[in-house]
Amino acid sequence: MFSEKRLTQAYQNAKFINIDDTSRLIFFSDCHRGDNSLSDEFARNQAIYQYAMAYYYYNGYTYVEAGDGDELWEYAHFKHIRIAHSDIFNTLQHFHEEDRLIMLYGNHNMALKNKDYVQKNLHTYYDEYNDTETVLFENLTPYEAVVLRYRETGQEILTVHGHQGDLMNDQLWVVSMLMMRYFWRLMHIIGFQNPSSPAKNANKRHKIEKMYNKWIGVNRKMLICGHTHRPKFPKSNDLPYFNTGCCIHARGITGIEIYEGKIMLVEWRVRADKEGSLHISRKIIRGPEPISRYDDVWE
Repeated sequence: MFSEKRLTQAYQNAKFINIDDTSRLIFFSDCHRGDNSLSDEFARNQAIYQYAMAYYYYNGYTYVEAGDGDELWEYAHFKHIRIAHSDIFNTLQHFHEEDRLIMLYGNHNMALKNKDYVQKNLHTYYDEYNDTETVLFENLTPYEAVVLRYRETGQEILTVHGHQGDLMNDQLWVVSMLMMRYFWRLMHIIGFQNPSSPAKNANKRHKIEKMYNKWIGVNRKMLICGHTHRPKFPKSNDLPYFNTGCCIHARGITGIEIYEGKIMLVEWRVRADKEGSLHISRKIIRGPEPISRYDDVWE
């Protein structure tokens, strides 16, 4: 019940954005960008991510980062993350400068809920080479949730990270953060996984996904989120629950696209062509399906 209440609160406090058949959006979540050390799970996919983001930038997409973009539980100082992945942040800066960046906070970057933290760390940074204070994401405001209102049908798509109501990752996130920073980070390096994470615990993941579907059915709204690291796209008779997956799978990254009034699940990874040369490529895993298809699933 509390999880449903938290999702409703997120919806009520969300930023509303109108979209139509000309809109192009890409949703990634759970990048968990780190400091490029052994425990930085994003590092192995940074080239794939950068290639994908260049594709979306040059093709006019708006980037929605649905939480946990930066791994602020394991790494206390954002500047180390920015320096480690400076090319990634340059690309994100280009999106922001053209008003094509929407950043949500999740449990692992809950610090972005704090306006002072955002102003100090994300609006500007100290450029040590040039000895100047430099703009990064000027006046950026991270949100807990956004609601996309599809003009053609009036449908609403709630986008959140998905940790809402997950006790250890929402109300007790500070406790989980300290455990991650001072214990599980070291355990990751030697191969152990945190059992409290829905990404590593199938029973917890299924419980969370059941809650998502219950909220969707009661409120009659589409939902896009991350958090579980498990990509999801509804089958023919399923409620419209979409999950981006994550950007730290060993095999590549997954995301949700909206393009020309259609929604789809995509994967970017390194693939070999028939000559054996390796290339980064995009593949549609599920869809595309018209957004309007989900307007009458409640009947």
